[in-house]
Amino acid sequence: MSAETLFERLSAHRAISTVPVREIEWVAAHGHTHSLSTGQVLTPKSGPVIGLHIVLSGFLTIHVEGPTGRRKVMEWRGGDVTGMMPYSRIVAPPADVIAEEPSELFTVLREDLPEMIRECHELTAILVHLMLDRARTFTSSFLQDEKMVSLGKLAAGLAHELNNPSAALMRSAAFLETRIGQADSAARALGASSLSSESLAAIEAVQQSCLAPRIQPVQSPLEQEDRERAIAVWLKAHGVSVAVAESLAEIGVTLGALDRLAQAVDAKSLELALRWIAADSSARRLTLEIQQAATRVYDLVAAVKGFTQMDRAAVPQRVNISAGLSDTVVVLASKARERGVSVSLKAEPDLPAALGFAGDINQIWANLIDNALDAVGENGHVELSAVREGKFIVVRVIDDGKGIPNDIVNRIFDPFFTTKPVSKGTGLGLDIVRRLVQRNNGQIEVESRPGRTEFRVCIPMAESVIAGVRT
Repeated sequence: MSAETLFERLSAHRAISTVPVREIEWVAAHGHTHSLSTGQVLTPKSGPVIGLHIVLSGFLTIHVEGPTGRRKVMEWRGGDVTGMMPYSRIVAPPADVIAEEPSELFTVLREDLPEMIRECHELTAILVHLMLDRARTFTSSFLQDEKMVSLGKLAAGLAHELNNPSAALMRSAAFLETRIGQADSAARALGASSLSSESLAAIEAVQQSCLAPRIQPVQSPLEQEDRERAIAVWLKAHGVSVAVAESLAEIGVTLGALDRLAQAVDAKSLELALRWIAADSSARRLTLEIQQAATRVYDLVAAVKGFTQMDRAAVPQRVNISAGLSDTVVVLASKARERGVSVSLKAEPDLPAALGFAGDINQIWANLIDNALDAVGENGHVELSAVREGKFIVVRVIDDGKGIPNDIVNRIFDPFFTTKPVSKGTGLGLDIVRRLVQRNNGQIEVESRPGRTEFRVCIPMAESVIAGVRT
């Protein structure tokens, strides 16, 4: 390509066409043109970025592997600029930059960029703005990706947590209608038997003993079968149908209570009394199970609502750090159980509120706790604490995993740096944590050795921020 043609193409380039002619002439004199065929790599993930690339024609993209699969995060066409920008510290891209079609580029090598900064002020200003736009695009793209991953984990954890109470609701509701009908029929029959007040009192005493709250050991199916068989033997001995044996075993009636009832009522009324006790007690216990299951569902939904802060405005507000940590632990409880990891939370009583974005702050806890669960082995432990230190609320997330090697501990907050296998981590979780901490005027530190890794997050107390003290 002749020098005149190159100057014309650079002068017509969308990104730099407004700069002075003198600066375009400098660029034309300090670079070279080259072409890429379809599929050819401009800059590999391993680097290095050799310089500033002005895309004259064609189409280039960068795709990264993440928990949601391979995804395009940036693209460049004729009229765009990529590669090394003025004042940029980039060494390598997060993934290969690949030509999707035949492309032509003009490249200024990175060793010439300091001179370009001195000689081409307007061009430098344009490129710096492009660099900031690119950084914002990368950050917003991966923040959204990380949020979607967190949402997926949240949905999976919530589905797991809701499974047991929802199954209990369905099971108990299905039996309740039958038990209510049985109790109603037995009550009418018992009322028609014209029992004395003493006999009715004895029947009610046995029924109340079955409903009384008490700690019962969990019995195996074999133990429950033995219990049912013992009651059936008692019923036969007293001339009562064994049809109610299963129901009586379920409600926890004792043989002693049955003996007392047999002494208080005649043989004819005994079966009616036992039918009513079994049906009524069973219906009441099913109602209690439904109430407990519904309460568990309500608590889970409340925890998720508290974690997501979906009803909060997007402005800094007073944040209850203890509640946020507690909600996050509930949300991640299923993952902890699956991994056999115990999680403890100790918050200082009457902990003051912080001032910040509640959703951001809960995302910090979610990422740190999730990483800690990944770091520990089976039967490991994650310890959370929140205390007041000076003008800060200090939260510590401590795990007893193998620790972070000394040679990489200073890089864990770098974008795209990850120690997880391909497709298991984007390398942005801790970078996002760092950004969210900074957005909330906080600080984050890490100390690690084998058997103990501690992340320490400091968020200013609301009173300190309101008073104008931002330390």
